[in-house]
Amino acid sequence: MAETRRDRLRAATVEEIIRTARKLLVEQGQEAVTLRAIAREMGMTAPALYRYFDSHQELLSHLVGDLFNDLTDALYDALCTVPPGDLAGKFLVVSRAFRRWALAHEREYALLFGTPLPGLDIDRDDFATECGRRFGWVFMTLFLELWNKSPFPVRPDEELDPELRRQLERYRDWMSVSLPLGAMLTFIQCWVRLQGSVSLEVLGHLRFALDNPAPLFELMLAELAPQLGLRYSPPEE
Repeated sequence: MAETRRDRLRAATVEEIIRTARKLLVEQGQEAVTLRAIAREMGMTAPALYRYFDSHQELLSHLVGDLFNDLTDALYDALCTVPPGDLAGKFLVVSRAFRRWALAHEREYALLFGTPLPGLDIDRDDFATECGRRFGWVFMTLFLELWNKSPFPVRPDEELDPELRRQLERYRDWMSVSLPLGAMLTFIQCWVRLQGSVSLEVLGHLRFALDNPAPLFELMLAELAPQLGLRYSPPEE
C-alpha cells in the first residue's frame, strides 16, 4: 500500500517528538524527558502526544532505540575504514569508536548503559530491544568472524557452573548463533571489560585516580587482543 500524506505527516511528527526528547535529555538530563516537557517544547498539549505513543514508556523505548541506531551507525561507519580481512583492525577500530561515541554523547550513553532500563531485556520484543540487538550484532558478527577464521582456546562447556551454563545457553539461543558455551562466555567477558571500562570513564568513576583514562583503555585493548588471537596496534597519532 502506498504511503499517504497523512502517513508522512505522522512519521514526521514522531521523528520530531523523538528529536525533542533527545534534546531534553542532552540539555537537562533523563528526568526532564517527560510527555509534558516534550509537548511544551513542541507547542502541543501532553494528551495530544498519546496519538503517537501509548505511554511514556513507549516513547522512552523509541528514544532508546533511536540512540542505539545512532551508535550502531557510528560503529559501522568506523568499520568501513578498515579492509574487510583486517580482523585485528576491525576489533580495535570498533572498540575505539564505541568509546569515542560514548564520550561525545555522555547523557545519551548514560541512558543506554548507566542503569538498567525497564523492559529492555531479551524477554521483551519492542523497538528498544530490537535496536539493542542490532547494536549487539556489530560485536557478535566480528566475534564470529574471529572464531571462524581461527578458533581460540575457551573453557570447555562441562567446566562451567550449571547456572552459568543455563544462562549462556539462553543467550546463545536468543542470538541464534552456533558457538560453544565457552566462546559465548569469552564474548561476554570481553564485552564486560570493554563496556565497563567505557562506562567508568564516561560516568566519571575514574576521576579519583585518572584525569586521562585513554592510556588505560588502550592497555585494556592490548590485553584483550591476544585472548582473541589478535595483534594489538596503538592508535595513530
